[in-house]
Amino acid sequence: MVPRSPAGYLRRAHDVDAMPGKRSQFSMMTTVQDFYERYPYPRPIDDLEKYRRLWQGGERRRAEFHLFWPARRYREDFSILIAGCGTSQAAKHALRWPAARVTGIDFSATSVRCTLALKQKYNLHNLEVHQLPIERAGELGSFDQIVSTGVLHHLPDPGAGLSALRAALQPDGAMLLMVYAPYGRAGIYMLREFCRRVGIQATDEGIREVIVALGSLPPGHPLCTLLREAPDSRDEATLADALLHPQDRAYSVPQLFEFIGSNGLAFDRWATQAPYSPHCGVMNRIPQLCGSTKLSLPEQFAAVELLRGTMVRHSLIVSHHAASDSRQIIFAGDAFLDHVPIRLPDTICVQEKLPPGAAAVLINRKHSYTDLYLPINAQQKQIFDAIDGRRTVRELVHGSASADMERVFFERLWWMDQIVFDAHVRRSDQKPHGG
Repeated sequence: MVPRSPAGYLRRAHDVDAMPGKRSQFSMMTTVQDFYERYPYPRPIDDLEKYRRLWQGGERRRAEFHLFWPARRYREDFSILIAGCGTSQAAKHALRWPAARVTGIDFSATSVRCTLALKQKYNLHNLEVHQLPIERAGELGSFDQIVSTGVLHHLPDPGAGLSALRAALQPDGAMLLMVYAPYGRAGIYMLREFCRRVGIQATDEGIREVIVALGSLPPGHPLCTLLREAPDSRDEATLADALLHPQDRAYSVPQLFEFIGSNGLAFDRWATQAPYSPHCGVMNRIPQLCGSTKLSLPEQFAAVELLRGTMVRHSLIVSHHAASDSRQIIFAGDAFLDHVPIRLPDTICVQEKLPPGAAAVLINRKHSYTDLYLPINAQQKQIFDAIDGRRTVRELVHGSASADMERVFFERLWWMDQIVFDAHVRRSDQKPHGG
């Protein structure tokens, strides 16, 4: 689809002239739009072959589907909105889900142009692209899944953006959001304020000045660790987006829960949840955390965020309140025994240099914290090895003399991001894959 002019999407006379606040928001929106036209982010790419190979076969897709919809029958022909698609995200999803109907929107003409080039190169008939701000996503209808990562925190009014996405979400839909977190980005915000005070602006010269400033950071500066760990920390587009962006805010866990709740959405789960759990990794050694029954789950997550101290972003799945209850995995009772565990594809099983008593250690390669690993004994490894995405928990532990211990084991696997569950299956079903 040929993108329309930015003015046709971004400006309506009554929006701009109604009140000073609206004029201010419009001014910031156009400033941010101009920023991304000059410094598109992520950096445009033209080769998705490695990504295509990663998503060949259906097991990776099935695991991701049940991450969003544990209790729903597996399908691939659903609708996806990539809200703020950048230069390649919508094209990647169209490759990832070839039977899905993927729509990408972005208010940057540069991002739309890059996405359309990928659409043409890879013959992505299932992809539509529109130049459109997310505040107007509802004009395109409603969607089963909405993905908006790295966008809301750059909006003049994030609440208006999230409210618009909620209105575009189907009643049983699921939404993946990513927003910045404050504590791990403290060094970034210090450098942003430095740039503001000394007059470094979002220009090519400004980026060169930022690079000089970064080279002069004293050892121990809060930004030094991020620079060491980020492989693209010297990339110009990355530096511009991190340090010279005209609009940016971050959300602590309590602020994030307030943000989604005040916009009519419910928390389903973290995209990766082990980093937030008081029962995973080193957090499990702190009695005040793991032994407390007084804290709600959001309060536990908030406490862990403070103790870890280095989270730079939050990725979470949210939905309408009426649908959220069906997304929760309940480990008590017999219903859990009829769930089908599915291994997450980023899990590896290590069998060298093991801690005492362990037959293997399970690691999810998406985790950035090195304390998040799960030692398992020989009996647990036998059960884990038997997980094939078809058999239920009941079938996997059939005849076990320690059913309650196995229940705890599956709960640990789930919290540690080693498995998801296909929870729609019941013993009466003859097609565990969902047909």
